[in-house]
Amino acid sequence: MGRGRRSGLAVAVTVVCAVTVLGAPGTALASGRPDPDPAASAASPPSPASPASPASPASPGSSASPAPVLPPDKDLEAVRTKLDGLYHDAAVATDAYNAAEEQAQQQSAALVGLAQKVVQGQQRLDGLKDRIAAAAQAQYRTGGLPPQAQLMLSDDPQQFLDGAGRVLEGERAADGLLLDMTRTQQELKRDADDAADRWKKLEANRKAKAAAQQRVKDRIKEAEQLQATLEKRQLERLAELERQAARQAQTAWLGTGILKELRGRATTAGEKAVRYATDQIGKPYEWGAEGPKTYDCSGLTSQAWAAAGRPIPRTSQEQWKQLRHVAVADMRPGDLIIYFQDATHVAMYVGDGMIVHAPRPGRTVTLAGAGTMPILGVVRPDAD
Repeated sequence: MGRGRRSGLAVAVTVVCAVTVLGAPGTALASGRPDPDPAASAASPPSPASPASPASPASPGSSASPAPVLPPDKDLEAVRTKLDGLYHDAAVATDAYNAAEEQAQQQSAALVGLAQKVVQGQQRLDGLKDRIAAAAQAQYRTGGLPPQAQLMLSDDPQQFLDGAGRVLEGERAADGLLLDMTRTQQELKRDADDAADRWKKLEANRKAKAAAQQRVKDRIKEAEQLQATLEKRQLERLAELERQAARQAQTAWLGTGILKELRGRATTAGEKAVRYATDQIGKPYEWGAEGPKTYDCSGLTSQAWAAAGRPIPRTSQEQWKQLRHVAVADMRPGDLIIYFQDATHVAMYVGDGMIVHAPRPGRTVTLAGAGTMPILGVVRPDAD
C-alpha cells in the first residue's frame, strides 16, 4: 500500500476506533436490500449504558408526561439476537441466490453455444442429404446400371481402365458421404440431448434463485417489522448494545496479541484491491449487488479483486472453497476474512486489525474491527 494511501487509511482507522463504530458481530450479511439503520436513525448518541428507570415525577402544575420506560437490556438483547438470526438467514439465502445466478449465467452461455452447434449440424446434415440425392439422380440418368456393368459393356479398353478408376473413386466418395452423414447425425443428437439437459438445469437454477430471492425478502421484511415495533429510544439503546458487543469482541481479539504477528505487506495487486474496496466506503448495501453504486459483501470483495486483475468466485462460500487458505497470523492487506461456520460473510483485511466490508441491509460499506465477528478463516486471492 502506498505511503500516502496508508496514512489516509490510518487516519480513517483512528477515527473509526475513536467513535467505536466497529459493526456488530453476527449482523453481517452476504447480501441484502438497504433498510433503515437503527444506529443511523438515532437523533443523537445514547448516554452511557445504564438500567432504564422511570422519569422523576413532574413538578406541581406541570403538564409534562413521564418519559417512556425502556424494557430491560435483556429484552433488547433478545431483540438483537433475533435480528442477528434473521439477517444471518438472509445471508444464507443470498449466497444461494448469488450462486444460482452465476450458474444460470454460465448455463445460458453454454446453451447459446450448443444451439449454434445444433443449427450448424443440421445445416451440414441437410447438405449431405442433398449430395446423396444428387448422386442417386446421376445413377438414374445412366439407366440405373451399376458402374461395373457399364464398364463390362464398353468396347474401349482404355475407357474401361479410366472408368474403373472413377468407379473406385465414386464408391469411396459415396461411402464417405454415408459415413459423414451418420457421424453428423450422431453428433447432432448428442448436442441436442446436451442442450435439453442444460435447459433442465437452467430451469432448476432459475427456480432455486427465485426461491432464495423470496427467502431473502421474507427475512429482511421480518427484521424490518421487528425493528418497527421499537420506539426511537429503544432503537438508540439497541444500537448502543450492538456497538458494545462489537467493542468487546474486537478487544478480546486484539487481546490475543494478534497484531504483533501481523506483519505481512500487501502485494501490488493487493494494494489495488484494498484501494478499490476502501473507495467504496459509504455506498449502500444491497443484496445481490456488485456495484458500482451498491454492494453486498462478496460483491464488494469480488469486484475489488477483479479491479486488481485477479477474478475470484462471486460468493463468500465459493471464495472459501476455491481460494488458497492462509493462517490468520500470516494474513496481509488484501486477504479476505471469511466469517461464520457456514462462510456466509466475507470482508477484506486492510491492515492495523481492520477490515472493509458491506455489513448488511440498512448499512453502508464501512471500516470495522476484524475481530467483531467469528472468524472462520482467511483466504488469499493472489500469489506470493
